[in-house]
Amino acid sequence: MALLYLIFFFLILRFSVTLFNFISNPKLTSSGKHYSDLVSILIPARNEEEDIITLLQSIKNQNYTNYEVLVLDDNSTDETYSICADFCKTDSRFQVLIGETLPEGWLGKNFACCQLAKAAKGKYLMFLDADDEIKNGLIDNAIHRMKIRGLSLLSLFTNQVTLTLGEKLVVPLMHFLLLNLLPLRLVRLSPNPAFSAASGQFMLFEAKNYREYQWHDQVKNKVVEDIEIMKLVKTCGLNGEALLANGFIFCRMYRGFNEAVAGFSKNLLAGFGNSIIGSSLYMLLILAGPIIIFFNMSSMLLVVAISLIVLVRIMIAFLSGQNAIHNVLLHPLQILVLIWVFLVSLYKYFTNSVSWKGREINR
Repeated sequence: MALLYLIFFFLILRFSVTLFNFISNPKLTSSGKHYSDLVSILIPARNEEEDIITLLQSIKNQNYTNYEVLVLDDNSTDETYSICADFCKTDSRFQVLIGETLPEGWLGKNFACCQLAKAAKGKYLMFLDADDEIKNGLIDNAIHRMKIRGLSLLSLFTNQVTLTLGEKLVVPLMHFLLLNLLPLRLVRLSPNPAFSAASGQFMLFEAKNYREYQWHDQVKNKVVEDIEIMKLVKTCGLNGEALLANGFIFCRMYRGFNEAVAGFSKNLLAGFGNSIIGSSLYMLLILAGPIIIFFNMSSMLLVVAISLIVLVRIMIAFLSGQNAIHNVLLHPLQILVLIWVFLVSLYKYFTNSVSWKGREINR
């Protein structure tokens, strides 16, 4: 009976966190302001020939004009460099750089970002992933947020594009874990580094502050460098904020089920601070919890439990721009997939066999 109470308490707690996020609505808002500060848009790119043009064209279509775009080709084995070089010929604000050889002790993306920051000239450094697509208003609204909140770092969780069933089973889990575990407003409101979240798909820094602290250099060997940087920002007594992109950035992170599992498992355990015990308890509760509730609760309490789960998925869907019906109907399968991703993550962790884009990632 004590276990049953614990499971139900855990369910109510997750519902409460999600409800807080839903009510507080932590999204990037439209400001109506227009700025002219030079923004350096920095894009690390490794084997991104399929996606990079979509991002570059979306930047070129922006109503913000005072920017430079630096793409760093991180030793790609495909046509990324030539595709970017051809595009840069159409607009002098765009430039493609050839990345240096990855040195010992660095992870590829972190080193690429560090190189980009050194070459940048802007007042603000905006790091984007090569598979992003940005919409009008993003730059003005993000700068406005930086100014009114006195932020050293603003990070946005992008709207995720999922086309295949496999992607729909995996990718929505990112917002599911985020929004039912962390009150997102506390990233800015609480000085405690434990309340840290960030997405490397959009990281906006004040350049002067970045150069003083050299954030990517400090996390050069961290898999989830985005969260680690947010922790450092807060530890140093500076202001950081993480928000939902609210339709200003879209990203198709993965193409198909296998790629999604490989990518998500790379970061999942690190997202729990590499805590085997903490992550295992969480997975146990979300998997065994519904089963125990189903066989041990009265029909009334069972209806309450199911209602809470459905409401959580609906609220998260509205916050993140996902399809609520899909996530409600696919919830049981998504939870099973989450357990599978967790097991894959454990295997990679204990065998030190994490790799991404053809590179081994040593923890």
